[in-house]
Amino acid sequence: MKELQVRILENVPLAAGIYKMRFALPEKLDGAFCGKFVNISVGDGAHLLRRPIAICDCSGDTVTICYQIKGDGTRAMSKVEAGDTLSCVLPLGNGFSVGQAKRVALVGGGVGIFPMISVLREFAGTDKKFFSYMGFRNASAVCMEETFAALSERSKIVTDDGSFGEKATAVSAFLADLSAAKPDLILSCGPVPMLRALKNELRDRNINIPCYVSLEERMGCGIGACLVCVCKKSGGENARVCKDGPVFKIGEVEI
Repeated sequence: MKELQVRILENVPLAAGIYKMRFALPEKLDGAFCGKFVNISVGDGAHLLRRPIAICDCSGDTVTICYQIKGDGTRAMSKVEAGDTLSCVLPLGNGFSVGQAKRVALVGGGVGIFPMISVLREFAGTDKKFFSYMGFRNASAVCMEETFAALSERSKIVTDDGSFGEKATAVSAFLADLSAAKPDLILSCGPVPMLRALKNELRDRNINIPCYVSLEERMGCGIGACLVCVCKKSGGENARVCKDGPVFKIGEVEI
């Protein structure tokens, strides 16, 4: 983990309210693997707290993140231009581990699709097969569908209203394809209702495939000191999403 001044290479819209930011690092960085995140300043003096954003891609000395405009801070971030510099702490969190799994199901929703992209890009060209199930609100929110199609053995894009692909959720699309995909590992990131639905379905259907989820929480420091991002573990103790996560085994945390 390092605090660096990064130079913005591009900051462009991907979909309605969704932006892609790519920036150059002043030095080579180790350990920025899939599922980790950055804590980045928004580019003005009015918002002192950095924003935690998942790493979408890390190639050599450049990092790509994708974010949604949710308030004044991310709106200010969307105004940053190529050539500007921002303060960034990275890499943070524990990230995803694929281990020996050969067939991996990726279940993502909303901005939770971007950590899934980082998994696909890290293992592109290996013998691992990925089956992607991504859900969006509607057609205007759909993005990166070409990347999922190119890097997955099979990719299904669904929307809540059926305006793009099938009318379904990422979880229901995954379950409908489970017998064909035959995954030996499930990785997921998305809004809490989606993760809760996935957890409940796996339990109710007695599906014992290992499953890891990346939690999205508000954060302050991003390094485990402020305790803003505490979540409850199934045994009753607390965990810090930024330091102990953001990736947890799905049965390990209360969702």
